[in-house]
Amino acid sequence: MTRIEIARFIDHTLLRSNATHAEIKKLCDEALMYSFASVCVNPYYVKVCKEYLKDSPVKVATVIGFPLGVNTKKTKIFETKGAFEDGADEVDMVINIGALLEGNYDYVYEEIKSIVDVAREYKNKIVKVIIETSELNDQQKIEACKIVMAAGADFVKTSTGFSKSGAKYEDIILMRKVVGDKVKIKASGGIRTYEDALKMIQAGASRIGTSSGVAIVSGN
Repeated sequence: MTRIEIARFIDHTLLRSNATHAEIKKLCDEALMYSFASVCVNPYYVKVCKEYLKDSPVKVATVIGFPLGVNTKKTKIFETKGAFEDGADEVDMVINIGALLEGNYDYVYEEIKSIVDVAREYKNKIVKVIIETSELNDQQKIEACKIVMAAGADFVKTSTGFSKSGAKYEDIILMRKVVGDKVKIKASGGIRTYEDALKMIQAGASRIGTSSGVAIVSGN
Protein backbone atom coordinates (compact mmCIF):
# COMPACT_ATOMS: atom_id res chain seq x y z
CA MET A 1 0.00 0.00 0.00
CA THR A 2 1.41 3.36 -1.06
CA ARG A 3 1.49 6.51 1.04
CA ILE A 4 -1.22 8.05 -1.11
CA GLU A 5 -3.44 4.98 -0.74
CA ILE A 6 -3.14 5.21 3.04
CA ALA A 7 -4.63 8.73 2.94
CA ARG A 8 -8.16 7.36 2.56
CA PHE A 9 -7.80 5.60 5.93
CA ILE A 10 -6.80 8.74 7.83
CA ASP A 11 -8.93 10.89 10.12
CA HIS A 12 -6.82 14.08 9.99
CA THR A 13 -6.97 15.20 13.61
CA LEU A 14 -6.56 18.43 15.56
CA LEU A 15 -7.95 18.23 19.09
CA ARG A 16 -5.64 20.57 20.98
CA SER A 17 -7.46 22.98 23.27
CA ASN A 18 -5.51 25.93 21.85
CA ALA A 19 -6.27 25.23 18.18
CA THR A 20 -7.16 28.39 16.25
CA HIS A 21 -9.44 29.02 13.28
CA ALA A 22 -6.35 29.44 11.09
CA GLU A 23 -5.06 26.01 12.14
CA ILE A 24 -8.46 24.44 11.53
CA LYS A 25 -8.62 25.97 8.06
CA LYS A 26 -5.13 24.55 7.36
CA LEU A 27 -6.31 21.14 8.58
CA CYS A 28 -9.22 21.25 6.13
CA ASP A 29 -6.99 22.41 3.28
CA GLU A 30 -4.63 19.51 3.95
CA ALA A 31 -7.54 17.06 4.07
CA LEU A 32 -8.67 18.28 0.66
CA MET A 33 -5.17 18.20 -0.76
CA TYR A 34 -4.43 14.63 0.34
CA SER A 35 -7.99 13.20 0.19
CA PHE A 36 -8.10 12.14 3.83
CA ALA A 37 -11.22 10.29 5.03
CA SER A 38 -12.16 13.05 7.47
CA VAL A 39 -11.04 15.85 9.68
CA CYS A 40 -11.54 15.22 13.39
CA VAL A 41 -12.00 18.35 15.49
CA ASN A 42 -13.55 19.51 18.74
CA PRO A 43 -17.29 20.32 18.57
CA TYR A 44 -16.70 24.08 18.50
CA TYR A 45 -15.19 23.76 15.03
CA VAL A 46 -17.71 21.43 13.38
CA LYS A 47 -19.66 24.22 11.66
CA VAL A 48 -16.45 25.84 10.45
CA CYS A 49 -15.17 22.59 8.96
CA LYS A 50 -18.51 21.75 7.37
CA GLU A 51 -18.45 25.10 5.58
CA TYR A 52 -14.83 24.71 4.45
CA LEU A 53 -15.41 21.17 3.22
CA LYS A 54 -18.84 21.51 1.62
CA ASP A 55 -19.19 19.78 -1.75
CA SER A 56 -16.11 17.64 -0.98
CA PRO A 57 -15.94 13.93 -0.04
CA VAL A 58 -14.01 14.72 3.17
CA LYS A 59 -16.16 13.97 6.22
CA VAL A 60 -16.33 16.01 9.43
CA ALA A 61 -15.83 14.04 12.65
CA THR A 62 -16.00 15.31 16.19
CA VAL A 63 -15.58 13.98 19.72
CA ILE A 64 -18.14 13.31 22.44
CA GLY A 65 -17.38 13.11 26.17
CA PHE A 66 -13.79 13.84 25.27
CA PRO A 67 -11.21 13.06 26.54
CA LEU A 68 -12.21 11.52 29.90
CA GLY A 69 -15.55 9.89 29.12
CA VAL A 70 -17.10 10.73 32.48
CA ASN A 71 -19.79 13.13 31.32
CA THR A 72 -23.31 11.97 32.07
CA LYS A 73 -25.22 10.04 29.45
CA LYS A 74 -27.60 12.99 29.05
CA THR A 75 -24.67 15.30 28.36
CA LYS A 76 -23.24 12.95 25.74
CA ILE A 77 -26.62 12.68 24.03
CA PHE A 78 -26.93 16.48 24.03
CA GLU A 79 -23.40 16.82 22.61
CA THR A 80 -24.14 14.28 19.90
CA LYS A 81 -27.36 15.92 18.79
CA GLY A 82 -25.62 19.29 18.70
CA ALA A 83 -22.76 17.89 16.66
CA PHE A 84 -25.09 16.41 14.07
CA GLU A 85 -27.15 19.61 13.90
CA ASP A 86 -23.92 21.50 13.23
CA GLY A 87 -23.07 19.19 10.36
CA ALA A 88 -20.90 16.41 11.79
CA ASP A 89 -20.89 13.20 9.78
CA GLU A 90 -19.18 11.10 12.45
CA VAL A 91 -18.75 11.15 16.23
CA ASP A 92 -15.99 9.55 18.28
CA MET A 93 -17.41 9.02 21.77
CA VAL A 94 -15.44 8.08 24.88
CA ILE A 95 -16.99 5.42 27.09
CA ASN A 96 -17.23 5.77 30.85
CA ILE A 97 -14.03 3.87 31.53
CA GLY A 98 -14.58 3.70 35.28
CA ALA A 99 -17.96 2.05 34.76
CA LEU A 100 -16.35 -0.57 32.55
CA LEU A 101 -13.54 -1.21 35.03
CA GLU A 102 -15.97 -1.83 37.86
CA GLY A 103 -18.02 -4.22 35.73
CA ASN A 104 -21.03 -1.99 35.14
CA TYR A 105 -21.42 -3.31 31.61
CA ASP A 106 -25.13 -2.50 31.43
CA TYR A 107 -24.41 1.20 31.89
CA VAL A 108 -21.65 1.18 29.27
CA TYR A 109 -23.95 -0.61 26.83
CA GLU A 110 -26.87 1.75 27.43
CA GLU A 111 -24.65 4.80 27.03
CA ILE A 112 -23.23 3.62 23.70
CA LYS A 113 -26.66 2.48 22.50
CA SER A 114 -28.12 5.91 23.29
CA ILE A 115 -25.55 7.57 21.05
CA VAL A 116 -26.09 4.99 18.31
CA ASP A 117 -29.84 5.63 18.51
CA VAL A 118 -29.28 9.37 18.03
CA ALA A 119 -27.03 8.67 15.03
CA ARG A 120 -29.70 6.50 13.44
CA GLU A 121 -32.27 9.29 13.85
CA TYR A 122 -30.05 11.58 11.79
CA LYS A 123 -29.36 8.90 9.16
CA ASN A 124 -26.03 7.98 7.59
CA LYS A 125 -24.08 9.09 10.67
CA ILE A 126 -21.14 7.09 12.00
CA VAL A 127 -20.44 6.27 15.65
CA LYS A 128 -16.92 5.36 16.76
CA VAL A 129 -16.48 4.24 20.36
CA ILE A 130 -13.22 4.99 22.17
CA ILE A 131 -12.44 2.37 24.80
CA GLU A 132 -9.01 3.72 25.88
CA THR A 133 -7.10 0.47 25.59
CA SER A 134 -4.16 1.73 27.67
CA GLU A 135 -6.44 1.68 30.73
CA LEU A 136 -7.67 -1.88 30.21
CA ASN A 137 -6.32 -5.40 30.51
CA ASP A 138 -6.94 -7.86 27.70
CA GLN A 139 -10.14 -9.29 29.21
CA GLN A 140 -11.54 -5.79 29.69
CA LYS A 141 -10.67 -4.94 26.08
CA ILE A 142 -12.57 -8.04 24.99
CA GLU A 143 -15.60 -7.10 27.09
CA ALA A 144 -15.52 -3.53 25.76
CA CYS A 145 -15.42 -4.74 22.17
CA LYS A 146 -18.35 -7.09 22.80
CA ILE A 147 -20.38 -4.23 24.28
CA VAL A 148 -19.59 -1.93 21.36
CA MET A 149 -20.65 -4.66 18.97
CA ALA A 150 -23.87 -5.39 20.86
CA ALA A 151 -24.77 -1.69 20.97
CA GLY A 152 -24.58 -1.45 17.19
CA ALA A 153 -21.77 1.09 16.84
CA ASP A 154 -19.86 1.32 13.58
CA PHE A 155 -16.31 1.40 14.97
CA VAL A 156 -14.41 0.53 18.11
CA LYS A 157 -11.46 2.87 18.60
CA THR A 158 -8.34 2.30 20.67
CA SER A 159 -7.52 5.63 22.23
CA THR A 160 -8.15 9.32 22.78
CA GLY A 161 -4.47 10.14 22.33
CA PHE A 162 -4.65 11.92 25.68
CA SER A 163 -3.95 8.92 27.93
CA LYS A 164 -0.67 7.22 28.86
CA SER A 165 -0.27 5.44 25.52
CA GLY A 166 -2.03 5.01 22.21
CA ALA A 167 -2.69 2.30 19.66
CA LYS A 168 -0.73 -0.94 19.79
CA TYR A 169 -0.47 -3.55 17.06
CA GLU A 170 -1.33 -6.33 19.53
CA ASP A 171 -4.52 -4.54 20.56
CA ILE A 172 -5.71 -4.24 16.97
CA ILE A 173 -5.13 -7.97 16.49
CA LEU A 174 -7.09 -8.75 19.67
CA MET A 175 -9.94 -6.38 18.80
CA ARG A 176 -10.26 -7.83 15.31
CA LYS A 177 -10.51 -11.35 16.74
CA VAL A 178 -13.41 -10.22 18.92
CA VAL A 179 -15.43 -8.13 16.46
CA GLY A 180 -14.65 -9.97 13.24
CA ASP A 181 -16.25 -8.09 10.37
CA LYS A 182 -19.21 -6.85 12.43
CA VAL A 183 -17.50 -3.66 13.65
CA LYS A 184 -14.67 -1.67 12.10
CA ILE A 185 -11.59 -0.65 14.07
CA LYS A 186 -9.98 2.76 14.36
CA ALA A 187 -6.39 2.87 15.58
CA SER A 188 -5.50 6.16 17.23
CA GLY A 189 -2.81 7.60 19.44
CA GLY A 190 0.91 7.69 18.75
CA ILE A 191 0.68 6.87 15.03
CA ARG A 192 3.19 9.21 13.43
CA THR A 193 4.84 7.42 10.50
CA TYR A 194 3.89 5.59 7.33
CA GLU A 195 5.26 2.40 8.89
CA ASP A 196 3.09 2.89 12.01
CA ALA A 197 -0.04 3.43 9.92
CA LEU A 198 0.63 0.51 7.58
CA LYS A 199 1.21 -1.85 10.49
CA MET A 200 -2.16 -0.90 12.04
CA ILE A 201 -3.99 -1.36 8.74
CA GLN A 202 -2.37 -4.74 8.20
CA ALA A 203 -3.49 -5.74 11.70
CA GLY A 204 -7.10 -4.92 10.82
CA ALA A 205 -7.69 -1.18 11.31
CA SER A 206 -10.05 0.52 8.86
CA ARG A 207 -9.26 4.04 10.06
CA ILE A 208 -6.21 5.77 11.46
CA GLY A 209 -6.61 8.72 13.79
CA THR A 210 -3.54 10.92 13.69
CA SER A 211 -2.32 14.50 13.73
CA SER A 212 0.61 13.39 11.56
CA GLY A 213 -1.39 12.63 8.42
CA VAL A 214 0.59 14.96 6.17
CA ALA A 215 3.91 13.45 7.27
CA ILE A 216 2.56 9.94 6.80
CA VAL A 217 1.41 10.49 3.22
CA SER A 218 4.11 12.91 2.08
CA GLY A 219 7.13 11.44 3.83
CA ASN A 220 8.11 14.90 5.09
